Amino acid sequence: MFGVLNVYKPQGITSHDVVAYFRKLLKIKQIGHTGTLDPFAEGVLPVCLGKATKLIQYLPDDKAYIAFVQFGVSTETYDAEGKITYRSENKISQKTLENEIKAFEGEIEQTPPIYSAIKIGGKKLYEYAREGKSIEIPSRKVFINKIELKNFDEIKQTAEIYIECSKGTYIRSIANDLGNNLKCGAHLYKLIRTKVGKLNVETATEMSKFSSVEITQNKLLNPIDLLNYPSYVLNDEELKKVLHGQSLLNKNIKSADFIILIYNNNIKAIGKIDNSTIKMIKVFENV
Repeated sequence: MFGVLNVYKPQGITSHDVVAYFRKLLKIKQIGHTGTLDPFAEGVLPVCLGKATKLIQYLPDDKAYIAFVQFGVSTETYDAEGKITYRSENKISQKTLENEIKAFEGEIEQTPPIYSAIKIGGKKLYEYAREGKSIEIPSRKVFINKIELKNFDEIKQTAEIYIECSKGTYIRSIANDLGNNLKCGAHLYKLIRTKVGKLNVETATEMSKFSSVEITQNKLLNPIDLLNYPSYVLNDEELKKVLHGQSLLNKNIKSADFIILIYNNNIKAIGKIDNSTIKMIKVFENV
């Protein structure tokens, strides 16, 4: 089995739980996901089956979310599952929020939450937090392509915010930073990932609906349709060379990070331009 599934991960389970579910259902071990979703979050989770797991690093990783933010309360985890650390009676207006949100567009410095799986000194941050140890967390640069207020309830002080961002962006940190900047505190009470690369929430299938091997097979997507690199269709002679890991002459492909080498609408290899040749990075036999 080879391909990618557009799975809608429900709230309350880990991304690893999703992988375990498909391993048990399909009775194959070679399964992996892209872009981990916290148990608290729900939404699009691409799952790669078989040798398609070798393509995980090449799949587009730009993402989009709808963040549901509660103002007036901060928590230690920056979401609804954490202990409350701050309350405020300060009320904000929609106009104030809209103006503040604009500052988050483009490249920003962000500090990941202490309750995250990032490793420092060989330990995950949440392990330090559970031990009650304080540690300096370095900030990182992330890119927010688009951030837009979709809805604001001035009475409940809740907002729905649409965010398109780069890999490694913590939406929980954006909610917490908004609360700090507005001096009222804030946390994330719900999070839906609506897009990963070319996969979106409208075409995602709930995990529970993958109830058989046949249904799963019918839902498989060809990775060719999901990758953003130029493609090259192989002839019979070139296919033989590729399957033996041999380089090909680069005829007309301009500069690109990687090249998808295709035969009979199947990916046979990922290549990289090296001067006038295409060198093989990964080769897929029997696909």
